[in-house]
Amino acid sequence: MLLRGLTWLVLFQLLGTALNHVLVPVLPGPIIGLLLLLIFLMVRGEVGEPLSLASSSLLRYLPLLLVPPAVGVMVYAADIAADFWAIVGTLVLSLLIAIVVAGVLMQKLIERQARSEDRP
Repeated sequence: MLLRGLTWLVLFQLLGTALNHVLVPVLPGPIIGLLLLLIFLMVRGEVGEPLSLASSSLLRYLPLLLVPPAVGVMVYAADIAADFWAIVGTLVLSLLIAIVVAGVLMQKLIERQARSEDRP
């Protein structure tokens, strides 16, 4: 079961990489594969047992992916400190933009839901 789920995950990643090389060189292949997997699961309507087992097994090792960025922060601490205010400014500006976009989107979704509830 685990091998079947891992095969599905690798298959979607390879399909995404192939589409990356052929059609969409802007997005990374694994991201395209992840989107294809999302579409597949939405069409299917459920997550199968093999895929669920494989993904839950891989989630146990997710914290290991945070080790390289942490090492990078420690190695480049002097460079980060030199550009501290530029980094803080960029983070604050991106946060404000994300809050505004999320607020506008939420308002539109609320209005759309209210219109659909008013119609019989």
